[in-house]
Amino acid sequence: MVKLEPYHLVEADSGRAYDAETPRWCGESGALLDLAFTPRLNVAALAGRKPQLWRYRECLPVQKDESIVSLGEMCTPLLFMRLAGHPVWIKQEQLFSTGSFKDRGAAVLISKVKELAVQRVVQDSSGNAGCAIAAYCARAGVACEIFVPEKTSAQKIEQIRAYGAEIRLVRGDRSAAAQAARHAAESAYYASHCWNPFFLHGVKTFAYEVWEQLQCRAPDDVVLPAGNGTLVLGAFIGFSELLEQGLTNRMPAIHAVQTARCAPLYDAFLQGKLHPVPTTAGETMAEGIAIAEPIRGSQILAAVRQTGGRVIVVSEEEIEKYRREMALQGFYIEPTAAVAVAGTAQILNGQPPGRTLVTALTGHGLKHSHGS
Repeated sequence: MVKLEPYHLVEADSGRAYDAETPRWCGESGALLDLAFTPRLNVAALAGRKPQLWRYRECLPVQKDESIVSLGEMCTPLLFMRLAGHPVWIKQEQLFSTGSFKDRGAAVLISKVKELAVQRVVQDSSGNAGCAIAAYCARAGVACEIFVPEKTSAQKIEQIRAYGAEIRLVRGDRSAAAQAARHAAESAYYASHCWNPFFLHGVKTFAYEVWEQLQCRAPDDVVLPAGNGTLVLGAFIGFSELLEQGLTNRMPAIHAVQTARCAPLYDAFLQGKLHPVPTTAGETMAEGIAIAEPIRGSQILAAVRQTGGRVIVVSEEEIEKYRREMALQGFYIEPTAAVAVAGTAQILNGQPPGRTLVTALTGHGLKHSHGS
C-alpha cells in the first residue's frame, strides 16, 4: 500500500474544509469543492511499473489499493505528426475502454466511491462522461443512474444502457439534465465529472503521461476542447503538481477551444471577465462541449490566463473539415475531438517555430452519428 499525504476537501471560494473520507460532493452551502492534496511521485519506481494510469499511484487520492476499480486503463499513445504544416504531438485519448478521456476521471472517482462504501450514484452527461461512469460503476458493482439530454447521440445512450445503468432522458439541453441530476443527488451520491474533484484528479494523469512521454519535460503549449472544462482543469492540476514537485521547470500555456455556437468562456475571455458570459447553447455537432453554463467556468478562465493561454472558437465548418482530415490520416474521431484539432491549427498559425505543442483526440468517432 502506498502511503499518501493527508488530504481534505475545501470550498473553492471560502476555504472551508471538509473530511475527504466522508461522502460529499459540495459544501454545506452548495459551494464547489476542490481537493487539497499533496502528491509525492516516486519517479525512481516508474521504470518498474506497468504503463497504466495507476503508475502514478502516489499522486492519486485513493487510500487503499483494494479500493482501486480498473478496466486496465493503459497510458495512451502520444504521436508526432504535422498539422497545417506544423509539427504537433497528438495524444490518443479515444483509445480508452469506453472511447474517451473521461475514463481517467471515472477510474479515480469510482475507486473513491468504492472506498467510501457508496452504493448508488447519479450523474448527468451529454454522453462520454455518462459512458465512463456507467462502465466503472458496473465494474465496481455500484448502482448508477445517468441523466442525459434527449438529443444525446443514440450510440452513447445505447453504450450507457449496455453497462446496466438506468437512463433518464431529460427534455431540454445539457443544463436541464444537470438540474435533474442535482435534484436526484439529494438522495444519492453525485458522481459528477464537473462538480466532483476526485474526477479532476483522475483526469490530471493526462499531464503526468505527457510529461513522461516527452522525456520528463512539459510542452510549451497544450490545446484542449472546453465545455465543462474537465480536461483543461485536469491538465492544469497535473502540470501544476509536476511543477510544485520540481519535476519540471515550466508550466505550459493551456489553450481552451470552444464551438462558436456555444462559447461562454470565449466571450468572457475576450471581455476580460472572470466568469463565463451568459449564453444559450446553439445546435452544434460538438455536443460534448455545448455547455452554456460551465460550473467551473471561472476556474477554467483563471487556468488559461495564469498559464498565458487563450480561449478560441471554431466554426462548424472547421470542425467538420478537421474531422474528415484526421480520418484521412487514420484517426476516426467524434466532432468534439475535431474541435481540439481545429483549434490547434489556429494556434499553430500564430506560433513561432520550435515550440512543442500537444493536443488530444478526446473521443472516438464510433460514439457519434455523423450522417456521412
